[in-house]
Amino acid sequence: MNIVDWIVMLGTIGGIVMYGIYRGKQSKHSLQGFLLADRELPWYHVLLSVMATQASAITFLSAPGQAYTDGMRFVQFYLGLPIAMIILSVTFIPNYYRLKVYTAYQFLEQRFDSKTRILTSLLFLIPRALSTGVTIAAPSIILSTLLGWNLSWTNALTATLVTTYCMLGGSKAISYTQMLQMSVVLAGMFLAAVLIIHQLPEEIGVHESLLIAGKMGKINLIDWKFDINNRYNIWSGIIGGFFLQLSYFGTDQSQVGRYLSGQSATASKKGLLLNGFLKIPMQFLILLVGIFVYIFYQFQEAPIFFNKNSERLWSQQASYKQVNTQHHQVFEAKKQQEIELVRAIKSNDAIKTHQLQTSIQDLQGKQKELRSQAVTEIKKSHAEFEEQDTNYVFLRFITDHLPVGIVGFLIAMILLASMGSMASAFGSLTSTSMVDIYQRFMHTDGSNQHYWWVSKLITLGWGILCLIVAQFAVNMGSLIEVVNILGSWFYGTILGVFLCAFYLPRTSGNQVFWAALVAEALVIYAWYIDLMAFLWLNVLGCLLVMTFAGIASLIRPSTKTA
Repeated sequence: MNIVDWIVMLGTIGGIVMYGIYRGKQSKHSLQGFLLADRELPWYHVLLSVMATQASAITFLSAPGQAYTDGMRFVQFYLGLPIAMIILSVTFIPNYYRLKVYTAYQFLEQRFDSKTRILTSLLFLIPRALSTGVTIAAPSIILSTLLGWNLSWTNALTATLVTTYCMLGGSKAISYTQMLQMSVVLAGMFLAAVLIIHQLPEEIGVHESLLIAGKMGKINLIDWKFDINNRYNIWSGIIGGFFLQLSYFGTDQSQVGRYLSGQSATASKKGLLLNGFLKIPMQFLILLVGIFVYIFYQFQEAPIFFNKNSERLWSQQASYKQVNTQHHQVFEAKKQQEIELVRAIKSNDAIKTHQLQTSIQDLQGKQKELRSQAVTEIKKSHAEFEEQDTNYVFLRFITDHLPVGIVGFLIAMILLASMGSMASAFGSLTSTSMVDIYQRFMHTDGSNQHYWWVSKLITLGWGILCLIVAQFAVNMGSLIEVVNILGSWFYGTILGVFLCAFYLPRTSGNQVFWAALVAEALVIYAWYIDLMAFLWLNVLGCLLVMTFAGIASLIRPSTKTA
């Protein structure tokens, strides 16, 4: 990177972090101050903090690459979100505020018993710690590959920075930092879209770009076909996505802690509801950026591998020059036909449009064959070679084609997105460990000052553990899918426990506890045998818990209700 990019990047990140620490120090030295920002944040803080928690660097690195390779259909993943936000606002939030809980899992002991509370807390802590490690590793892996940064030091720097301001300022520092982080991130994505369009050929604008993308099958927003093995269609999005989002926002402490910091139940409801209706347009914009990157590379030759490590290995192969020459020839032929396609569409020449569309698809097939040939060559000498480079598409475009200064700003945007979701994760891991385990079972009569200091030490401990996880993270395909798959292993079971608490008053702690254990084992087994697409695991886990506990309650009803 240019020195200007370094100045812009470090200045942007440093300024936001220092502001967050400054605001965080204004919190009271109490457990409520450290974990819930004294419950005084307005609705717009709740909104931006909730959005920043969900939108990690994985979202802004992986989602454009996902659109580049797979089109817009990933947006269906979020279709169940608005419905989930409405139900949360009606059911979950009033109960949490009425009981004045610090964590979602406190409610479960009041409704059931301590072992159900501790089980659900552990079901949260395990995947949250693992996914936070992936969140740390995601930008580090990609930045180290494209910019030559040391992977371990990049991981350590990011984790240390976030752990420090979480320890110093607690929840208030997280919230104020996230508010600015989210503003920078949204501005950065909009700027990236404008700059991509600006670099397209003169005759290709937004309208023409969408026409080409549509003919190439990239504007595949809605898939009405019901298929339980299809990851992204309207049914998996509305049903499976609804269960995942309801569990994530209603029972995952990384989100619950964000809106419990609101100054009132009304502020929390307003922030959540607006998040439900703004998240889909935001995700649409991020995917659309990926579509514009795809169009850009229809007129500017794309590398065979976006991952520079893969490109380096490829350059060492005997057939490198021959295959690259063929790849260039195919690109030039396809580029001319793309321009002809736009003209044919504008002149309403349906026959020529169809012919060009078929021809372009054939040429794209030849490009894929050449890439497959390159992969085969590399694997002869490097059997462990990972050919997937979806996560590198967007950042490679940024570093190769955007001007000095803008590169530093957009890399700062990516790191800030990572830091925002990491901060919420550390906060949630700390609050759950402190309130549901340490304060409840290990040291029940400590002072506020004692718990305040121990919370800081717990934050440090989780920061170190998540950094260790990050150091062992490897290229696992589309990282945004990895995180959601990991969550789908557990979120359905956790949601089932909470829905039993709210809607099955005859269930007891014993019944729900054993139902959750059996359901979790069955969910993991269903994933292992690839029974269904991962979004449906959320539905499966939830329904299994409710079914098992419901049947048990009919045999032996409980009189304890919320």
